[in-house]
Amino acid sequence: MKQSQSPRTKAGFARLLAAVAAAALFEGLALPAHAADAVVLYTADGLENLYKDVLPAFEKKEGVKVNIVTAGSGEVVNRATVEKDSPKADVIVTLPPFIQQADQGGLLQPYPSVNYKNVPAIAKAGNGAWATFVNNYFSFAINPDTVKKQPKTFDDLLHPDYSGKVAYSNPATAGDGMAVIILTTSLMGEDKAFDYLKKLEQSAKFHTKGTGYLDVLLSRNEIAVANGDLQMDLDDAANGGLSLKPIFLSSKAGAQPTTFQLPYAIGLIKNGPNEAEGKKLIDYLMSTEVQSKVPDIFGIPGRTDVKLAGKNGEAVKQAISGVKLIPVDWSQVMAKKADWTARWKSDVIGNSGKQVDVVKPK
Repeated sequence: MKQSQSPRTKAGFARLLAAVAAAALFEGLALPAHAADAVVLYTADGLENLYKDVLPAFEKKEGVKVNIVTAGSGEVVNRATVEKDSPKADVIVTLPPFIQQADQGGLLQPYPSVNYKNVPAIAKAGNGAWATFVNNYFSFAINPDTVKKQPKTFDDLLHPDYSGKVAYSNPATAGDGMAVIILTTSLMGEDKAFDYLKKLEQSAKFHTKGTGYLDVLLSRNEIAVANGDLQMDLDDAANGGLSLKPIFLSSKAGAQPTTFQLPYAIGLIKNGPNEAEGKKLIDYLMSTEVQSKVPDIFGIPGRTDVKLAGKNGEAVKQAISGVKLIPVDWSQVMAKKADWTARWKSDVIGNSGKQVDVVKPK
């Protein structure tokens, strides 16, 4: 990689190092020990700037250190599953359908925090196992410095101009990757969606283990189009200095661009080593104090009594203006998830030898 002193390059390199470090942890290298005075948070990538802003106050007040492990949303659940008999984490933040997977797999301890009361019933588990922490929308992203004609439809991505320049995260390990399947099957039907993804694979360079890596690759012009989510992409562009722009695609020319809500959800790990502090961390992250800072990183507060306000809040509203929002039946997604993942591996990837777990660009 060429060395540069520009803020954009340094920010991108910093994010890449963080992504690689997180990936290394999940490939079996040493995880920092869980000290008696620490609480461990497993989290999907994208919220790094929020944690940096709000966690020091929690650590000072409680006298504990918050150890954060960041990876793809499916990865953090897979890690917690492996550790189920001897949990290493206390709190988990991940995307659907992986938060539902964690609940169904017995990884979560129901904890109806008092600060869940202003989270809508549809945005939290009935048993208190999880609740929406930061609301968000699924999106795609481009590098606006290199993509001069913004793609409008899914078919646009099949154009030869994008050959070898498309990448999206692995649906087995990333919630945003599974979201690609969710949206295309919702718009096209299951068989046509997988036919489309098979065609798109001819333009795909590779697939990443987590979605956060893709923003760095876009900014470095190693790819031109990727999947993502609105919060992470806007935050990386504004606060991370990366060259990327979130976009929403239409099913066909002339149709409305379409997406769905893809929130970060929070839950307490069952039998975690520091359950008391884990509960306090959830209470704090769901507090009015922290929720009011969520718009700063282009997220939408999980609590309805905290407004999406400020300059960044307005940017979110503007980005989603004119985009059609469709509902998602997450129970149906959970029922389909294993079959979709297997079908993606067999029908889309097949015997191509395509990389599906990229964590560091070559």
